[in-house]
Amino acid sequence: MNSSENVIVITGGSGGIGQACARALKGNQLIITDYAQDTVNKTVETLTKEGFNVTGIACDITKQNDIDKLINFVAKHGELKALIHTAGVSGTVKDLNKVFTIDLVATELLVEAFYKLATNNSVAVLLASMMAHTVPANEEYDQALRNPLKTNAFETVKKFVHGSSDTMYNFAKRGVKLLVEKHVDKWGAKGARIVSVSPGVIETPMALKAAEEHPERMKMIKQMTPLQRNGQPSDIADVINFLVNDGARFITGTDILVDGGVIRNIKKLEQPSV
Repeated sequence: MNSSENVIVITGGSGGIGQACARALKGNQLIITDYAQDTVNKTVETLTKEGFNVTGIACDITKQNDIDKLINFVAKHGELKALIHTAGVSGTVKDLNKVFTIDLVATELLVEAFYKLATNNSVAVLLASMMAHTVPANEEYDQALRNPLKTNAFETVKKFVHGSSDTMYNFAKRGVKLLVEKHVDKWGAKGARIVSVSPGVIETPMALKAAEEHPERMKMIKQMTPLQRNGQPSDIADVINFLVNDGARFITGTDILVDGGVIRNIKKLEQPSV
């Protein structure tokens, strides 16, 4: 196998889902990126000791200059097999603009940048969320979510979230799904694919923090989940492993929901009475 044809980039690569993806993709040349270089170094060191072909670079995905450096770094290591974009924040940051910028604006910047490296059979896998499926279609905010780099995009979406960073998270993740639809033809013209994965409650540090802030809600969600458990990072990583490889060669422009079946029950519960 020619490693130059199998460069896989994992954003948020030091996080729970990011590291699980790395472990699921052993045998490929991995590039880990995350916000802080020391965090990247620790992850690279750990994975190297476990026998992985891995290197890493810090990247603030909200800054175009940092993304440009990342693109140059990736290009030096060979052809792009996959971008796996797991980096993001939850509503626990309590900052509407930060959630919108990190979860959606940065995703658009990355998709645009990695398109330049995409070749036949490359794939971008973006992380959305099951909560994206709770936001109904609406042309006013959907237009802003599809085009998050436009100057009025944040202000347009802000009007609909009523000051809630958790709701902004849901909207931003709907935006991730819409970006997949927006870019699918452009990527397809290169023979490349773009998809999103919508995790349910996955037991990562981020989710465990949310559980501390909303213990009753998290307990209720678990009880409502048909499979009667929360997800593990490996549950997401195994799906992403499938999407990155040849078995998924005809899957593009869509979202894969990996939530143990719970979102349909949440939507039923939250549906307003007519």
